[in-house]
Amino acid sequence: MADANINHQDARDYWQGIDADVNGMLGGFPYISKVDLQGSKNFLAKLGVSGESEKKLERVVDCGAGIGRITEGLLLGLAETVDIVEPIAKFSDNLKGKPGIGQIFNVGLEDWTPESDVTKYDMIWNQWCLGHLTDVQLVEYLKKCKKALKNGGLVIVKENLSTSGEDIFDELDSSVTRCDQKFKDIFEKAEMRIKKMEIQKGLPKELYPVQIYALVPET
Repeated sequence: MADANINHQDARDYWQGIDADVNGMLGGFPYISKVDLQGSKNFLAKLGVSGESEKKLERVVDCGAGIGRITEGLLLGLAETVDIVEPIAKFSDNLKGKPGIGQIFNVGLEDWTPESDVTKYDMIWNQWCLGHLTDVQLVEYLKKCKKALKNGGLVIVKENLSTSGEDIFDELDSSVTRCDQKFKDIFEKAEMRIKKMEIQKGLPKELYPVQIYALVPET
């Protein structure tokens, strides 16, 4: 199993050595940021999430937020408050004290426990970070997210897809690129249902395809 090779310390060591800028966050492809953010915005609009003042979400959380590229480029326009989960403190430090930024949790996703009795989220955003969790950890993580959602809330998963039919381990950052069926199996185990999904358009052909899933708890 590809995910058996995941080592969280190796992943942290890799990211500690990466510059805290968009180029670093996007692996040398900074120019895809605009296309990515627009694709996410369009996807959410189809789900009725547009950021119009009367429809603004109360609280969302950006998981694996890095320097806050998605927080600042998308989420702050949709929500009153954005919490941050990011294990590498040097990435999230620049978000401290900015308007709209709530709590900052400098922990890995596998160690983050949402205060589900205290804080409930309208949306939990996960992008280009879930490959650092093993399959078992990802199921447990999604179960935690489910408990932290408000009624009608969404868990968003936006990740690269393996097209070979098998998960692919990347030694460089100690992560796994999963195939679509693996994601669906994991969502099912976590008792999450896919409300909507689509492929991100406009990315260079040499990159993995990127799929975005909107998940809701099974009823």
